[in-house]
Amino acid sequence: MPIKSRKADVKVISPRRESGRVAAHMAGILRELGEDPTREGLLATPMRAEKALKFLTSGYNEDIAKIVNGAVFNEKCDDMIVVKDIEFFSLCEHHLLPFYGKAHVAYLPKDKIIGLSKIPRLVDVFARRLQVQERMTQQIAECVQEVLDPQGVAVITEARHFCMMMRGVEKQHSSTTASAMLGQFRLRKDTRDEFLSHVRHNGLSNW
Repeated sequence: MPIKSRKADVKVISPRRESGRVAAHMAGILRELGEDPTREGLLATPMRAEKALKFLTSGYNEDIAKIVNGAVFNEKCDDMIVVKDIEFFSLCEHHLLPFYGKAHVAYLPKDKIIGLSKIPRLVDVFARRLQVQERMTQQIAECVQEVLDPQGVAVITEARHFCMMMRGVEKQHSSTTASAMLGQFRLRKDTRDEFLSHVRHNGLSNW
């Protein structure tokens, strides 16, 4: 069955990808910062930066259906499934600085389960974009909901943001937690509490 994408949540954007276009701009940025992009140490930097940025924003071009790739199985299971401590790296859309951390994802199956390796891959789809942590967390939850149509989905992300650590308030040990609760996780406190008990066991804030 084809997976329908919600425009605001899982859409695929196809930016122009001609090689060298970003590198040319990066050389100009280096000049504006007072550097000489023709010196030996910086000669390859613009192209390296282009390759790095294209990798870090590769989530825009991912196809959810291809990632899932048939790994959704009919199974009579209604117990909570939790995948926790999923590492991610992303870029803050406000300053283009990294934020990184871990995601904890749970769902209550209705009639279907998904191959466990697919959940970290879905996390990467949304992490590898220009992001804010709150939106990324919601997008992951809505994507799992759309793919599986379970009784509910819960996602918690914990992250450290370089825009807070390296500039601005310069707080190196602060972290941010965001959550998204859908279906039974939103409606039932006991379901939320069970999820949190799974995550807190060697999970939340164990940095």
